Amino acid sequence: MVSSPHEAMHRVFQDHPGLFSRVGPALGVDFPRYTSFDVMPTDLTELQPVERRVDTLLRFDTERDGSFLLAVEAQGRKDPAKLASWAYYLGYLNSKHEVPPVLLVVCQDRATARWASQPIRIGPAAWTSFAVFPLVAGPHNLPVITDPAEAAEDLALAVLAAVTHAKEPDVGAILKALSAALRDVPEDVANPLAELTAQGLGKLPAADLWRNLMAVDLSFYKSPMVQEIREESRAEGEARALLRVLQSRGFRLSAELEQQVSGCRDTATLNRWLDRAVTAETLDEVFAQD
Repeated sequence: MVSSPHEAMHRVFQDHPGLFSRVGPALGVDFPRYTSFDVMPTDLTELQPVERRVDTLLRFDTERDGSFLLAVEAQGRKDPAKLASWAYYLGYLNSKHEVPPVLLVVCQDRATARWASQPIRIGPAAWTSFAVFPLVAGPHNLPVITDPAEAAEDLALAVLAAVTHAKEPDVGAILKALSAALRDVPEDVANPLAELTAQGLGKLPAADLWRNLMAVDLSFYKSPMVQEIREESRAEGEARALLRVLQSRGFRLSAELEQQVSGCRDTATLNRWLDRAVTAETLDEVFAQD
């Protein structure tokens, strides 16, 4: 039940908003003189539920310092709207779980990391009512791991280093060290890490290098991505063989048809064309529809 003192201590500011400007000096804060004011609704309930999800949330219990929550956010670019969301996350988590939260933002480029590292201060210029100080991990502070032995000591950190340095010049050396380290661990350990690295690299140029390393250094694994890479490699070889056979037999292919052959990744189709190319009299016979 809300007590009368509780009501009085805040209602006085509703009835006399100007009172705050006179209380300020007693608090040691010199707020600027107001020019107008509005009494705002006090209900903070959202009329329509808004789904809010942190990327990853972990709880850690410690021996001496109790427990804490770690909210991990992956941030690919500057997004001013995220600042308010991060503040909301920490306030909500602290209230709901009554466990102190920490925000970790993981970035792939230095500019985003610098932006995310800035404190999030909420309140008027004269006084910060609520502040969030994100921890930021990215290419500016995570280690550059180019030694396979060092990568093997902490494979998860090596994966994170590879992903966060994906746009950096030394990513090639990092990926080579990681692929070499994964060769010496069981397949059920290496596969998820290899796939996670590929996912983290996305469509960046480094992703092509990783796929090539997986096809060579991790050729003994049977993960779906490795199988796909092997299939693509076989298809590329079949396509090159077909073009050589056709050239040796004197066939002249149009640029469109040559592109069709080079871009085909169906090994069954390529093998069928290759078989026909050995004896066919015309290109129509080679590429006839079944």
